[in-house]
Amino acid sequence: MSKAVLDINEKPTPVQWVTLSFQHMFAMFGSTILVPQLVGLSPAIALLTSGIATIIFLLVTQFKVPAYLGSSFAFIAPMLVASNGLTEDGASVSPGNAMIGAMAVGLVYGIVSLLIWKTGYKWLMRLLPPIVVAPVIIVIGLGLSGTAVNMAMNVDGVYNGWHFSAALVTLFSAIIFTVYFKNILSAMPILMGLIIGYIYSVFIGIVDFTPVKEAAFFALPDFLIPGVDYEINITAKILLAMVPIVIVTISEHIGHQLVLGKVVNRNYIKDPGLHRSILGDGLGTIVSAFIGGPPKTTYGENIGVLAITRIYSVYVIMGAAIIAIVVSFFGKAMALIATIPTAVLGGISILLFGIIASSGLRMLVENNIDFGNNRNMVIASVILVVGIGGAVLRFTESFAIEGMALAAIIGVLLNLVLPGRDKEVADYD
Repeated sequence: MSKAVLDINEKPTPVQWVTLSFQHMFAMFGSTILVPQLVGLSPAIALLTSGIATIIFLLVTQFKVPAYLGSSFAFIAPMLVASNGLTEDGASVSPGNAMIGAMAVGLVYGIVSLLIWKTGYKWLMRLLPPIVVAPVIIVIGLGLSGTAVNMAMNVDGVYNGWHFSAALVTLFSAIIFTVYFKNILSAMPILMGLIIGYIYSVFIGIVDFTPVKEAAFFALPDFLIPGVDYEINITAKILLAMVPIVIVTISEHIGHQLVLGKVVNRNYIKDPGLHRSILGDGLGTIVSAFIGGPPKTTYGENIGVLAITRIYSVYVIMGAAIIAIVVSFFGKAMALIATIPTAVLGGISILLFGIIASSGLRMLVENNIDFGNNRNMVIASVILVVGIGGAVLRFTESFAIEGMALAAIIGVLLNLVLPGRDKEVADYD
């Protein structure tokens, strides 16, 4: 284990503080603004809420866990489903109702946190073993693949070669930074891909700077306040689209805590405790959704920065959160982000969604899942086909469970009822 340059509670110098915090802000920047771009939310509100959620997380975990919270990719498809359906009275569901679903997700996090505090965490490990979680992660990545390719190739549903070239430049730039760079740039390939793809897009003339010229230097983010900007409308459709994905995101959270603990030489499952870190994630998501931001999750990109720099100070993470909050009020900067062509977002999404799917495969390999075992084969096969195939279990016009949510629920049920579960080592260590 390499010795820390700055340990958890060590303060950097003022110059270090600013430069290192900007480094963490840039590491999460590309992914955090990509999610709202894909689901029709404000990038500014995503930045603002990432900073607020990170500060909440640091407070709840007693400033012991140097983790940054950004926009969660697991909820992209569920948010689109929740935002574009119909209510029981036939009215259109607004984007704000996806926020209702996100707040419900945060509430579930709180309930799980309470259960862990009272009963320990081993039951959760057994409920969500890798054979269930990994295929669902694969479904999340591959289920979004069509969206990524369509964004990369088409303009208003029609193939456009220039736009596709911008997507390919973005994609291969991100790949180069992922594979060939070994320094801090390797921890932010999404941001670097977006920058290079954007520059290329300017060169070929597919970027319109008019919104930047018209934007104010300082502007409030586009808040979505329940009861003010949208009518509060809690429906089964919204809850069933969003809440089951907690199966994946809590598993992802546990994985991040284990990896982060290994990086900084701490046991975060025991101190400050998994219940605290899950609660911090949940409260961050609730506050984010309350003002119009996407659900939050701890970011692997920032864990990568910690591993590369060996600077673990929570003061640096706090600094990154404050910078993100400040930047979110710069209207010109947010308008510039809004001019990123869809093709560029599509190009980076091809890699990103593929990496999500591949991380599910990696989980299967790392946990030595035996597909010679028919039980494992059945669980994984059903999850993959139900999820990627877009199966729908419909009860009424507005009450249905579909896609990855249905796949996750079926996976958990199959794991509970099929024989042989007691022989599993259901742990992520």
